[in-house]
Amino acid sequence: MTVEHHHSSNLHSSEPHSTAHSTAGHSTAAHSTDHALNHVIIEFYEKLSSWEHAIVRDKGFSLSQVHTIELLGVHGAMRMKELADKIGVTTGTLTVQIDKMVEAQWVVRRPHETDRRSILVELTEKGQALFLEHDALHLQLTTDLTAKMSSEERIVLLNLLSRMNNEF
Repeated sequence: MTVEHHHSSNLHSSEPHSTAHSTAGHSTAAHSTDHALNHVIIEFYEKLSSWEHAIVRDKGFSLSQVHTIELLGVHGAMRMKELADKIGVTTGTLTVQIDKMVEAQWVVRRPHETDRRSILVELTEKGQALFLEHDALHLQLTTDLTAKMSSEERIVLLNLLSRMNNEF
């Protein structure tokens, strides 16, 4: 999973934080809630990253290779430039990574059907199997993390996380 850092007007107020909440009493509570949310989100991200690193390390892949496999598994064949942008690396860096992944027979390169200048990268059968295996691990983690939640809580969580994702 990649967390991209985009500076969006939706994410950052142009006003100083202390003046963003002008209602008396609300400012302190909102400030406290903001800090608590910040810490919980960071803690969750760190735990998820640690879990992901452990899974990847045990399988002998790099994290960036797994992210590439995830993106191609979800979106199908992609242009190198588009893939590099989604991963957050240069096309030069991606080229080196894709070379290794081609060698491992996880992906293939092929010409774009309508744009002769573009090269598409797509998963091989071996790469697709890796994607399905890794995706199953993510699904199991999600099931484990939400097992004690009611159906309603899971739907609320889904809606809130979807809204947060839309801010990126």
